[in-house]
Amino acid sequence: MKNKKILFFGSLIVISFLFSFQSRFFEIAKQIEIYNNLFKELNINYIDEINPGDLTDKAIKNTLKNLDPYTNFYNEQDVEDARIRREGEYGGIGVSTFYTKQGIVIAEIYKGFSADKAGMKAGDIITDVNGQKLADLEKSQYSQLLKGTPDKELSLIVNRNNKNQTVNLKLDKVIVNPVPFYDMIDEETGYIILTRFTSQKATQGVKDAFNELKDRGMKKLVFDLRSNPGGSLFDAVNITNLFIPKGLKVVDTRGKIKKNSRTYKTSREPLDAQIPIVVLINDRSASASEIVSGALQDYDRAVIMGERSFGKGLVQRYFNLNYGTQMKATISKYYTPSGRCIQELDYANRDSKTGKVPKFSDGPVNTFTTKNGRKVYDGGGVTPDIRIDISEKSEETKKLLKSKAIFNFVTDFTYKNPSFSTENYTFKSADFNTFKNYLLTQDTAFVTKSEKLFKKAYSSVENEEKLSSEYNAILKKLKKEKVQKIAVNEDLLSNKIQNEIIKRYTYQEGMFKHQLNNDPTIKNAVNLLKNQQKYSGILTK
Repeated sequence: MKNKKILFFGSLIVISFLFSFQSRFFEIAKQIEIYNNLFKELNINYIDEINPGDLTDKAIKNTLKNLDPYTNFYNEQDVEDARIRREGEYGGIGVSTFYTKQGIVIAEIYKGFSADKAGMKAGDIITDVNGQKLADLEKSQYSQLLKGTPDKELSLIVNRNNKNQTVNLKLDKVIVNPVPFYDMIDEETGYIILTRFTSQKATQGVKDAFNELKDRGMKKLVFDLRSNPGGSLFDAVNITNLFIPKGLKVVDTRGKIKKNSRTYKTSREPLDAQIPIVVLINDRSASASEIVSGALQDYDRAVIMGERSFGKGLVQRYFNLNYGTQMKATISKYYTPSGRCIQELDYANRDSKTGKVPKFSDGPVNTFTTKNGRKVYDGGGVTPDIRIDISEKSEETKKLLKSKAIFNFVTDFTYKNPSFSTENYTFKSADFNTFKNYLLTQDTAFVTKSEKLFKKAYSSVENEEKLSSEYNAILKKLKKEKVQKIAVNEDLLSNKIQNEIIKRYTYQEGMFKHQLNNDPTIKNAVNLLKNQQKYSGILTK
Protein backbone atom coordinates (compact mmCIF):
# COMPACT_ATOMS: atom_id res chain seq x y z
CA MET A 1 0.00 0.00 0.00
CA LYS A 2 2.83 2.35 0.96
CA ASN A 3 4.62 1.73 -2.37
CA LYS A 4 1.35 2.44 -4.27
CA LYS A 5 1.03 5.82 -2.47
CA ILE A 6 4.63 6.74 -3.36
CA LEU A 7 4.01 5.72 -6.99
CA PHE A 8 0.77 7.74 -7.04
CA PHE A 9 2.35 10.93 -5.69
CA GLY A 10 5.38 10.44 -7.95
CA SER A 11 3.07 10.20 -10.95
CA LEU A 12 1.31 13.41 -9.86
CA ILE A 13 4.64 15.25 -9.71
CA VAL A 14 5.62 14.03 -13.19
CA ILE A 15 2.21 14.98 -14.64
CA SER A 16 2.36 18.38 -12.97
CA PHE A 17 5.85 19.01 -14.37
CA LEU A 18 4.80 17.93 -17.88
CA PHE A 19 1.70 20.15 -17.73
CA SER A 20 3.79 23.12 -16.58
CA PHE A 21 6.31 22.51 -19.37
CA GLN A 22 3.61 22.15 -22.04
CA SER A 23 1.82 25.26 -20.79
CA ARG A 24 5.04 27.29 -20.93
CA PHE A 25 5.90 25.91 -24.39
CA PHE A 26 2.42 26.79 -25.66
CA GLU A 27 2.74 30.36 -24.34
CA ILE A 28 6.09 30.81 -26.09
CA ALA A 29 4.71 29.40 -29.37
CA LYS A 30 1.63 31.62 -29.07
CA GLN A 31 3.66 34.83 -28.68
CA ILE A 32 5.95 33.91 -31.60
CA GLU A 33 2.91 33.32 -33.81
CA ILE A 34 1.42 36.70 -32.82
CA TYR A 35 4.66 38.50 -33.67
CA ASN A 36 5.04 36.63 -37.00
CA ASN A 37 1.54 37.62 -38.07
CA LEU A 38 2.00 41.23 -37.01
CA PHE A 39 5.36 41.44 -38.79
CA LYS A 40 3.94 40.00 -42.03
CA GLU A 41 0.82 42.20 -42.12
CA LEU A 42 2.81 45.33 -41.22
CA ASN A 43 5.36 44.79 -44.01
CA ILE A 44 2.64 44.07 -46.58
CA ASN A 45 0.18 46.82 -45.67
CA TYR A 46 2.01 49.72 -44.03
CA ILE A 47 1.84 52.80 -46.25
CA ASP A 48 5.61 53.48 -46.35
CA GLU A 49 8.44 51.11 -47.12
CA ILE A 50 9.82 49.30 -44.06
CA ASN A 51 13.28 47.77 -43.73
CA PRO A 52 12.47 44.30 -42.29
CA GLY A 53 15.99 43.82 -40.90
CA ASP A 54 16.02 47.15 -39.06
CA LEU A 55 12.51 46.57 -37.74
CA THR A 56 13.41 43.15 -36.31
CA ASP A 57 16.73 44.42 -34.92
CA LYS A 58 15.02 47.27 -33.05
CA ALA A 59 12.13 45.09 -31.86
CA ILE A 60 14.43 42.45 -30.38
CA LYS A 61 16.81 44.96 -28.78
CA ASN A 62 13.86 46.85 -27.30
CA THR A 63 12.53 43.56 -25.89
CA LEU A 64 15.82 42.81 -24.14
CA LYS A 65 16.68 46.27 -22.81
CA ASN A 66 14.53 45.94 -19.68
CA LEU A 67 16.23 42.72 -18.55
CA ASP A 68 19.84 43.74 -17.84
CA PRO A 69 22.42 45.69 -19.87
CA TYR A 70 24.42 42.53 -20.65
CA THR A 71 21.68 40.53 -22.41
CA ASN A 72 21.83 41.62 -26.05
CA PHE A 73 20.97 40.64 -29.61
CA TYR A 74 23.74 40.84 -32.22
CA ASN A 75 23.04 41.12 -35.93
CA GLU A 76 25.69 39.87 -38.35
CA GLN A 77 27.79 43.04 -38.04
CA ASP A 78 27.39 43.17 -34.27
CA VAL A 79 28.68 39.58 -34.08
CA GLU A 80 31.94 40.56 -35.78
CA ASP A 81 32.36 43.64 -33.55
CA ALA A 82 31.77 41.51 -30.43
CA ARG A 83 34.33 38.94 -31.61
CA ILE A 84 36.92 41.69 -32.06
CA ARG A 85 36.27 42.96 -28.53
CA ARG A 86 36.61 39.46 -27.07
CA GLU A 87 39.72 38.43 -29.01
CA GLY A 88 41.41 41.82 -29.32
CA GLU A 89 42.60 41.10 -32.86
CA TYR A 90 41.37 42.61 -36.14
CA GLY A 91 42.34 44.26 -39.40
CA GLY A 92 42.35 48.01 -38.79
CA ILE A 93 44.43 51.17 -38.60
CA GLY A 94 45.26 50.97 -34.86
CA VAL A 95 42.91 53.45 -33.22
CA SER A 96 39.99 53.65 -30.83
CA THR A 97 37.14 55.88 -31.99
CA PHE A 98 33.81 57.45 -31.25
CA TYR A 99 31.25 58.85 -33.66
CA THR A 100 29.71 62.28 -34.23
CA LYS A 101 27.55 63.72 -37.02
CA GLN A 102 30.75 65.04 -38.62
CA GLY A 103 32.32 61.61 -38.86
CA ILE A 104 34.68 59.25 -36.99
CA VAL A 105 36.65 60.92 -34.18
CA ILE A 106 40.00 59.36 -33.23
CA ALA A 107 39.95 58.86 -29.45
CA GLU A 108 43.35 57.18 -29.12
CA ILE A 109 46.27 56.22 -31.36
CA TYR A 110 47.96 52.86 -30.77
CA LYS A 111 51.72 53.07 -31.15
CA GLY A 112 53.32 51.55 -34.23
CA PHE A 113 50.23 50.84 -36.33
CA SER A 114 49.31 52.43 -39.66
CA ALA A 115 47.43 55.46 -38.27
CA ASP A 116 50.40 56.30 -36.06
CA LYS A 117 52.86 55.87 -38.94
CA ALA A 118 50.70 58.14 -41.10
CA GLY A 119 50.90 60.90 -38.47
CA MET A 120 47.29 60.80 -37.32
CA LYS A 121 46.47 62.20 -33.87
CA ALA A 122 43.75 61.80 -31.24
CA GLY A 123 41.13 64.44 -31.93
CA ASP A 124 41.35 64.04 -35.72
CA ILE A 125 37.96 63.67 -37.40
CA ILE A 126 37.71 61.35 -40.41
CA THR A 127 35.08 62.88 -42.69
CA ASP A 128 35.57 60.76 -45.83
CA VAL A 129 36.68 57.15 -46.42
CA ASN A 130 37.51 56.12 -50.01
CA GLY A 131 35.18 58.81 -51.36
CA GLN A 132 32.34 57.96 -48.97
CA LYS A 133 31.30 61.09 -47.06
CA LEU A 134 30.51 60.22 -43.44
CA ALA A 135 28.41 63.19 -42.32
CA ASP A 136 25.06 62.08 -40.89
CA LEU A 137 25.61 58.36 -41.54
CA GLU A 138 24.08 55.92 -39.05
CA LYS A 139 26.47 54.68 -36.35
CA SER A 140 26.02 51.11 -37.60
CA GLN A 141 27.34 52.21 -41.01
CA TYR A 142 30.53 53.63 -39.49
CA SER A 143 31.74 50.50 -37.72
CA GLN A 144 33.29 48.64 -40.65
CA LEU A 145 34.72 51.55 -42.63
CA LEU A 146 38.12 51.34 -40.91
CA LYS A 147 38.23 47.53 -40.71
CA GLY A 148 38.90 44.74 -43.19
CA THR A 149 41.65 42.44 -44.36
CA PRO A 150 45.26 43.55 -43.76
CA ASP A 151 46.90 45.54 -46.63
CA LYS A 152 43.55 46.91 -47.82
CA GLU A 153 44.19 50.50 -48.97
CA LEU A 154 42.28 53.45 -47.52
CA SER A 155 42.19 57.08 -48.57
CA LEU A 156 40.92 59.31 -45.76
CA ILE A 157 39.96 62.96 -45.53
CA VAL A 158 40.98 64.04 -42.03
CA ASN A 159 39.94 67.25 -40.32
CA ARG A 160 42.40 68.54 -37.74
CA ASN A 161 41.74 71.86 -36.05
CA ASN A 162 39.32 72.81 -38.87
CA LYS A 163 41.85 72.05 -41.63
CA ASN A 164 41.41 69.11 -44.04
CA GLN A 165 44.20 66.82 -45.20
CA THR A 166 44.33 63.57 -47.17
CA VAL A 167 45.82 60.52 -45.47
CA ASN A 168 46.60 57.34 -47.43
CA LEU A 169 47.35 54.14 -45.52
CA LYS A 170 46.87 50.37 -45.41
CA LEU A 171 45.10 48.23 -42.85
CA ASP A 172 47.30 46.41 -40.33
CA LYS A 173 46.67 43.27 -38.35
CA VAL A 174 45.91 44.99 -35.04
CA ILE A 175 46.45 43.02 -31.84
CA VAL A 176 45.37 44.78 -28.67
CA ASN A 177 47.77 43.86 -25.87
CA PRO A 178 45.88 43.22 -22.59
CA VAL A 179 49.14 43.79 -20.68
CA PRO A 180 50.25 47.10 -22.22
CA PHE A 181 52.83 47.87 -19.54
CA TYR A 182 54.95 46.26 -16.84
CA ASP A 183 58.17 47.33 -15.14
CA MET A 184 60.13 47.35 -11.89
CA ILE A 185 59.10 50.12 -9.49
CA ASP A 186 62.21 49.65 -7.38
CA GLU A 187 64.85 46.93 -6.99
CA GLU A 188 62.39 44.42 -5.46
CA THR A 189 58.88 45.53 -6.48
CA GLY A 190 57.37 44.70 -9.85
CA TYR A 191 54.31 46.25 -11.46
CA ILE A 192 51.91 44.67 -13.99
CA ILE A 193 48.79 46.31 -15.37
CA LEU A 194 46.07 44.16 -16.98
CA THR A 195 43.53 46.27 -18.88
CA ARG A 196 41.19 43.54 -20.14
CA PHE A 197 40.64 39.77 -20.04
CA THR A 198 40.85 39.08 -23.78
CA SER A 199 40.42 35.44 -24.65
CA GLN A 200 43.67 33.42 -24.40
CA LYS A 201 45.92 36.50 -24.44
CA ALA A 202 45.50 37.86 -20.91
CA THR A 203 46.84 34.83 -19.04
CA GLN A 204 49.89 34.47 -21.26
CA GLY A 205 50.52 38.22 -21.12
CA VAL A 206 50.52 38.27 -17.30
CA LYS A 207 52.64 35.11 -17.18
CA ASP A 208 55.27 36.50 -19.58
CA ALA A 209 55.43 39.83 -17.74
CA PHE A 210 55.72 38.09 -14.36
CA ASN A 211 58.56 35.80 -15.51
CA GLU A 212 60.52 38.71 -17.00
CA LEU A 213 60.16 40.78 -13.84
CA LYS A 214 61.13 37.78 -11.72
CA ASP A 215 64.32 37.48 -13.79
CA ARG A 216 64.96 41.16 -13.05
CA GLY A 217 64.83 40.57 -9.29
CA MET A 218 61.14 40.99 -8.43
CA LYS A 219 60.27 39.80 -4.91
CA LYS A 220 56.95 41.68 -4.50
CA LEU A 221 54.20 42.52 -6.97
CA VAL A 222 51.71 45.34 -7.52
CA PHE A 223 49.00 43.92 -9.81
CA ASP A 224 46.83 46.68 -11.28
CA LEU A 225 43.24 45.82 -12.26
CA ARG A 226 41.88 49.36 -12.03
CA SER A 227 39.34 50.23 -14.72
CA ASN A 228 39.55 46.68 -16.11
CA PRO A 229 35.99 45.90 -17.32
CA GLY A 230 36.53 42.13 -17.37
CA GLY A 231 36.13 39.62 -20.17
CA SER A 232 36.92 35.91 -20.34
CA LEU A 233 35.87 33.85 -17.31
CA PHE A 234 38.46 31.23 -18.20
CA ASP A 235 41.24 33.82 -18.16
CA ALA A 236 40.02 34.98 -14.75
CA VAL A 237 40.35 31.42 -13.44
CA ASN A 238 43.74 30.86 -15.10
CA ILE A 239 45.20 34.16 -13.88
CA THR A 240 44.06 33.41 -10.33
CA ASN A 241 45.74 30.00 -10.75
CA LEU A 242 49.08 31.76 -11.34
CA PHE A 243 49.11 32.67 -7.65
CA ILE A 244 47.19 29.91 -5.79
CA PRO A 245 47.72 26.11 -5.67
CA LYS A 246 46.17 23.51 -7.96
CA GLY A 247 42.75 22.10 -7.03
CA LEU A 248 41.27 25.17 -5.30
CA LYS A 249 37.87 26.61 -6.15
CA VAL A 250 38.08 30.00 -7.87
CA VAL A 251 34.43 30.67 -8.63
CA ASP A 252 30.97 29.05 -8.71
CA THR A 253 28.36 29.91 -11.31
CA ARG A 254 24.73 29.24 -10.39
CA GLY A 255 21.99 29.42 -13.01
CA LYS A 256 18.33 28.49 -13.41
CA ILE A 257 19.18 25.22 -15.15
CA LYS A 258 21.82 22.69 -14.17
CA LYS A 259 24.12 23.11 -17.20
CA ASN A 260 24.55 26.80 -16.34
CA SER A 261 25.80 25.95 -12.86
CA ARG A 262 29.43 24.96 -12.54
CA THR A 263 32.42 25.09 -10.18
CA TYR A 264 35.71 26.32 -11.65
CA LYS A 265 38.90 25.13 -9.94
CA THR A 266 42.57 25.72 -10.55
CA SER A 267 43.98 22.97 -12.76
CA ARG A 268 47.73 23.72 -12.85
CA GLU A 269 50.61 24.26 -10.49
CA PRO A 270 50.94 27.97 -9.69
CA LEU A 271 53.58 30.28 -11.08
CA ASP A 272 54.29 31.62 -7.59
CA ALA A 273 52.12 30.90 -4.55
CA GLN A 274 54.25 32.87 -2.07
CA ILE A 275 55.21 36.26 -3.52
CA PRO A 276 53.53 39.14 -1.63
CA ILE A 277 50.92 40.84 -3.83
CA VAL A 278 48.86 44.01 -3.65
CA VAL A 279 45.98 44.05 -6.14
CA LEU A 280 44.67 47.50 -7.13
CA ILE A 281 40.97 47.95 -7.96
CA ASN A 282 38.58 50.87 -8.42
CA ASP A 283 34.93 51.53 -9.16
CA ARG A 284 35.43 50.54 -12.81
CA SER A 285 37.02 47.16 -12.06
CA ALA A 286 34.32 44.69 -13.05
CA SER A 287 33.40 41.07 -13.80
CA ALA A 288 36.56 38.99 -14.37
CA SER A 289 38.56 41.61 -12.41
CA GLU A 290 36.27 40.98 -9.47
CA ILE A 291 36.58 37.21 -9.80
CA VAL A 292 40.38 37.48 -9.54
CA SER A 293 40.46 40.06 -6.74
CA GLY A 294 37.62 38.32 -4.86
CA ALA A 295 39.30 34.90 -5.01
CA LEU A 296 42.73 36.23 -3.98
CA GLN A 297 41.04 38.07 -1.08
CA ASP A 298 39.08 34.98 0.01
CA TYR A 299 42.28 32.90 0.15
CA ASP A 300 44.17 35.74 1.91
CA ARG A 301 46.63 35.51 -0.95
CA ALA A 302 46.83 39.25 -1.66
CA VAL A 303 45.93 42.56 -0.09
CA ILE A 304 43.23 44.33 -2.13
CA MET A 305 43.70 48.10 -2.24
CA GLY A 306 41.78 51.01 -3.77
CA GLU A 307 38.06 51.67 -4.21
CA ARG A 308 35.11 49.30 -4.00
CA SER A 309 34.76 47.54 -7.34
CA PHE A 310 31.92 47.92 -9.83
CA GLY A 311 29.79 44.97 -8.70
CA LYS A 312 29.09 42.83 -11.79
CA GLY A 313 28.37 39.35 -10.51
CA LEU A 314 26.61 38.08 -13.64
CA VAL A 315 27.82 35.61 -16.25
CA GLN A 316 26.86 35.75 -19.94
CA ARG A 317 26.97 33.19 -22.72
CA TYR A 318 26.65 33.59 -26.49
CA PHE A 319 23.92 31.62 -28.31
CA ASN A 320 24.09 31.19 -32.08
CA LEU A 321 20.83 32.09 -33.84
CA ASN A 322 19.73 32.04 -37.50
CA TYR A 323 21.60 33.70 -40.36
CA GLY A 324 24.80 34.47 -38.48
CA THR A 325 23.14 36.36 -35.62
CA GLN A 326 23.73 35.78 -31.92
CA MET A 327 22.24 36.45 -28.54
CA LYS A 328 24.32 37.12 -25.46
CA ALA A 329 22.25 36.27 -22.39
CA THR A 330 22.86 36.39 -18.66
CA ILE A 331 22.66 32.75 -17.61
CA SER A 332 23.99 32.70 -14.05
CA LYS A 333 25.44 34.60 -11.13
CA TYR A 334 28.93 33.91 -9.90
CA TYR A 335 30.12 33.39 -6.34
CA THR A 336 33.63 33.74 -4.91
CA PRO A 337 35.25 30.86 -2.97
CA SER A 338 33.82 32.14 0.35
CA GLY A 339 30.30 32.15 -1.15
CA ARG A 340 29.92 35.86 -1.94
CA CYS A 341 27.95 37.19 -4.90
CA ILE A 342 29.22 40.70 -5.49
CA GLN A 343 26.40 41.78 -7.86
CA GLU A 344 25.41 45.39 -7.11
CA LEU A 345 22.24 46.02 -9.14
CA ASP A 346 19.10 43.92 -8.61
CA TYR A 347 17.66 43.88 -12.16
CA ALA A 348 14.97 41.35 -11.21
CA ASN A 349 13.29 43.99 -9.03
CA ARG A 350 13.46 46.97 -11.37
CA ASP A 351 10.70 49.50 -10.66
CA SER A 352 8.25 49.06 -13.55
CA LYS A 353 7.11 52.71 -13.39
CA THR A 354 10.38 54.61 -12.95
CA GLY A 355 12.79 52.03 -14.39
CA LYS A 356 15.02 52.47 -11.33
CA VAL A 357 17.08 49.41 -10.39
CA PRO A 358 17.61 48.84 -6.64
CA LYS A 359 21.05 48.07 -5.20
CA PHE A 360 21.79 44.99 -3.12
CA SER A 361 24.25 47.09 -1.10
CA ASP A 362 21.40 49.35 0.06
CA GLY A 363 19.79 46.41 1.87
CA PRO A 364 21.15 43.96 4.43
CA VAL A 365 24.41 42.34 3.31
CA ASN A 366 25.66 38.91 4.31
CA THR A 367 28.92 38.22 6.11
CA PHE A 368 31.41 35.60 4.93
CA THR A 369 34.89 34.63 6.07
CA THR A 370 38.19 34.26 4.26
CA LYS A 371 40.57 31.32 4.71
CA ASN A 372 42.13 33.05 7.74
CA GLY A 373 38.75 34.01 9.22
CA ARG A 374 38.60 37.63 8.11
CA LYS A 375 35.12 39.06 7.52
CA VAL A 376 34.10 39.89 3.93
CA TYR A 377 30.71 40.88 2.55
CA ASP A 378 28.50 40.26 -0.48
CA GLY A 379 26.54 42.74 -2.60
CA GLY A 380 28.03 45.86 -4.15
CA GLY A 381 31.39 44.72 -5.47
CA VAL A 382 34.64 43.69 -3.80
CA THR A 383 35.42 45.89 -0.81
CA PRO A 384 39.20 46.46 -0.61
CA ASP A 385 41.19 45.54 2.49
CA ILE A 386 42.70 49.03 2.35
CA ARG A 387 40.47 51.77 0.97
CA ILE A 388 42.16 54.68 -0.73
CA ASP A 389 40.09 57.74 0.07
CA ILE A 390 38.97 59.36 -3.15
CA SER A 391 36.52 62.23 -2.83
CA GLU A 392 32.91 61.34 -3.56
CA LYS A 393 32.06 62.44 -7.08
CA SER A 394 29.47 65.20 -7.33
CA GLU A 395 26.61 64.64 -9.78
CA GLU A 396 28.14 67.35 -11.97
CA THR A 397 31.50 65.57 -11.94
CA LYS A 398 29.85 62.30 -12.99
CA LYS A 399 28.15 64.15 -15.84
CA LEU A 400 31.44 65.77 -16.84
CA LEU A 401 33.26 62.43 -16.91
CA LYS A 402 30.58 60.95 -19.18
CA SER A 403 30.90 63.86 -21.61
CA LYS A 404 33.69 64.56 -24.11
CA ALA A 405 34.65 67.83 -22.39
CA ILE A 406 38.01 66.60 -21.03
CA PHE A 407 38.85 64.95 -24.35
CA ASN A 408 38.05 68.16 -26.22
CA PHE A 409 40.04 70.29 -23.74
CA VAL A 410 43.10 68.07 -24.16
CA THR A 411 42.71 68.15 -27.96
CA ASP A 412 42.67 71.96 -27.79
CA PHE A 413 45.74 71.82 -25.51
CA THR A 414 47.70 69.73 -28.04
CA TYR A 415 46.80 72.12 -30.87
CA LYS A 416 48.26 74.99 -28.82
CA ASN A 417 51.29 72.94 -27.70
CA PRO A 418 52.47 70.81 -30.67
CA SER A 419 55.81 70.23 -28.93
CA PHE A 420 55.53 69.48 -25.23
CA SER A 421 57.71 67.65 -22.69
CA THR A 422 55.76 65.48 -20.25
CA GLU A 423 58.80 64.60 -18.14
CA ASN A 424 57.92 65.28 -14.47
CA TYR A 425 54.72 66.96 -15.68
CA THR A 426 51.92 67.70 -13.22
CA PHE A 427 48.58 69.35 -13.85
CA LYS A 428 48.61 72.17 -11.26
CA SER A 429 45.86 74.31 -9.73
CA ALA A 430 46.57 77.09 -12.25
CA ASP A 431 46.01 74.55 -15.04
CA PHE A 432 42.72 73.48 -13.44
CA ASN A 433 41.62 77.12 -13.45
CA THR A 434 42.37 77.19 -17.18
CA PHE A 435 40.19 74.09 -17.58
CA LYS A 436 37.33 75.72 -15.64
CA ASN A 437 37.56 78.78 -17.85
CA TYR A 438 37.44 76.50 -20.91
CA LEU A 439 34.19 74.97 -19.61
CA LEU A 440 32.72 78.44 -19.13
CA THR A 441 33.74 79.96 -22.45
CA GLN A 442 34.35 77.26 -25.07
CA ASP A 443 32.94 73.87 -24.13
CA THR A 444 29.64 72.59 -25.53
CA ALA A 445 29.93 68.91 -24.50
CA PHE A 446 29.36 69.17 -20.73
CA VAL A 447 25.68 70.07 -20.31
CA THR A 448 23.81 69.48 -17.06
CA LYS A 449 20.15 68.54 -16.71
CA SER A 450 19.34 72.06 -15.48
CA GLU A 451 20.88 73.60 -18.59
CA LYS A 452 18.99 71.23 -20.87
CA LEU A 453 15.67 71.99 -19.23
CA PHE A 454 16.32 75.73 -19.30
CA LYS A 455 17.32 75.69 -22.98
CA LYS A 456 14.24 73.62 -23.83
CA ALA A 457 11.96 76.04 -21.97
CA TYR A 458 13.56 79.04 -23.68
CA SER A 459 13.19 77.50 -27.15
CA SER A 460 9.42 77.21 -26.60
CA VAL A 461 8.96 80.89 -25.69
CA GLU A 462 7.67 83.36 -28.26
CA ASN A 463 9.70 86.51 -28.91
CA GLU A 464 12.97 84.84 -27.88
CA GLU A 465 14.96 87.89 -29.01
CA LYS A 466 13.39 90.11 -26.35
CA LEU A 467 14.54 87.71 -23.64
CA SER A 468 17.97 86.94 -25.05
CA SER A 469 19.90 89.07 -22.54
CA GLU A 470 18.06 87.50 -19.58
CA TYR A 471 18.53 84.07 -21.12
CA ASN A 472 22.29 84.55 -21.50
CA ALA A 473 22.59 85.85 -17.95
CA ILE A 474 20.79 82.84 -16.47
CA LEU A 475 22.71 80.41 -18.68
CA LYS A 476 25.98 82.00 -17.56
CA LYS A 477 24.91 81.58 -13.94
CA LEU A 478 24.06 77.89 -14.49
CA LYS A 479 27.48 77.32 -16.04
CA LYS A 480 29.24 78.99 -13.11
CA GLU A 481 27.29 76.82 -10.66
CA LYS A 482 28.21 73.57 -12.39
CA VAL A 483 31.88 74.57 -12.60
CA GLN A 484 31.89 75.37 -8.87
CA LYS A 485 30.40 71.92 -8.16
CA ILE A 486 33.05 70.04 -10.13
CA ALA A 487 35.78 71.95 -8.25
CA VAL A 488 35.20 69.70 -5.20
CA ASN A 489 36.76 66.91 -7.29
CA GLU A 490 39.74 68.94 -8.47
CA ASP A 491 42.30 66.27 -7.51
CA LEU A 492 40.43 63.49 -9.32
CA LEU A 493 39.81 65.56 -12.43
CA SER A 494 43.32 67.01 -12.52
CA ASN A 495 44.76 63.49 -12.43
CA LYS A 496 42.49 62.39 -15.28
CA ILE A 497 43.36 65.42 -17.42
CA GLN A 498 47.05 64.99 -16.66
CA ASN A 499 46.99 61.34 -17.75
CA GLU A 500 45.12 62.18 -20.95
CA ILE A 501 47.67 64.90 -21.83
CA ILE A 502 50.62 62.58 -21.20
CA LYS A 503 49.00 59.82 -23.27
CA ARG A 504 48.55 62.18 -26.23
CA TYR A 505 52.29 62.81 -26.42
CA THR A 506 53.74 59.48 -25.22
CA TYR A 507 51.01 56.87 -25.90
CA GLN A 508 49.69 54.48 -23.23
CA GLU A 509 53.21 53.35 -22.40
CA GLY A 510 54.31 56.85 -21.43
CA MET A 511 51.20 57.41 -19.34
CA PHE A 512 51.72 54.17 -17.39
CA LYS A 513 55.41 54.93 -16.89
CA HIS A 514 54.50 58.35 -15.51
CA GLN A 515 51.94 56.78 -13.16
CA LEU A 516 54.54 54.35 -11.87
CA ASN A 517 56.40 57.16 -10.12
CA ASN A 518 53.56 59.60 -9.44
CA ASP A 519 50.36 57.64 -8.73
CA PRO A 520 49.56 57.90 -4.97
CA THR A 521 47.77 54.52 -4.92
CA ILE A 522 50.81 52.77 -6.40
CA LYS A 523 53.01 54.56 -3.82
CA ASN A 524 50.73 53.29 -1.02
CA ALA A 525 50.96 49.76 -2.40
CA VAL A 526 54.79 49.88 -2.51
CA ASN A 527 54.98 51.24 1.05
CA LEU A 528 52.73 48.43 2.29
CA LEU A 529 54.82 45.76 0.55
CA LYS A 530 57.95 47.19 2.20
CA ASN A 531 56.31 46.77 5.63
CA GLN A 532 56.04 42.98 5.78
CA GLN A 533 54.65 42.99 9.32
CA LYS A 534 51.77 45.29 8.38
CA TYR A 535 51.13 43.37 5.13
CA SER A 536 50.93 40.03 6.97
CA GLY A 537 48.84 41.56 9.73
CA ILE A 538 46.17 42.68 7.27
CA LEU A 539 45.82 39.14 5.90
CA THR A 540 45.57 37.48 9.32
CA LYS A 541 43.49 39.83 11.47
